[in-house]
Amino acid sequence: MRITSDPLGEKTVEMVAGRFRVLGDPLRLRLLGMISEREMSVGEIVEAARLPQASVSKQLQILLKAALVSRRKEGHFVYYSLADPSVMRLCDVVCGSLAAQLQKDLAALKAISPPAKRPSRRRGN
Repeated sequence: MRITSDPLGEKTVEMVAGRFRVLGDPLRLRLLGMISEREMSVGEIVEAARLPQASVSKQLQILLKAALVSRRKEGHFVYYSLADPSVMRLCDVVCGSLAAQLQKDLAALKAISPPAKRPSRRRGN
């Protein structure tokens, strides 16, 4: 993506930033992960997330408005599913990048820190 002075380019940048704002909430990411495998009712999501229904419903509405989830009503039940599977690929890319960075950080720490000496054990005391 290129950031330009073109008005359409600016609008695109704003839309991308809006999508990242929606994805920037840990609870919303958790909910997306839960419904990425299968469609779930609100009750199932509330039970699995162990959160108040009001909190779950509010976050699901935000995800729905951002077109990341879809919902369907069946009788008295509302079911949510992932509407945009690409969001999970994005999460996988970010998780992979974080894992790689953590490996680099760990290697750098090992390189500058000598291994700790273990206290010697004496027998017979």
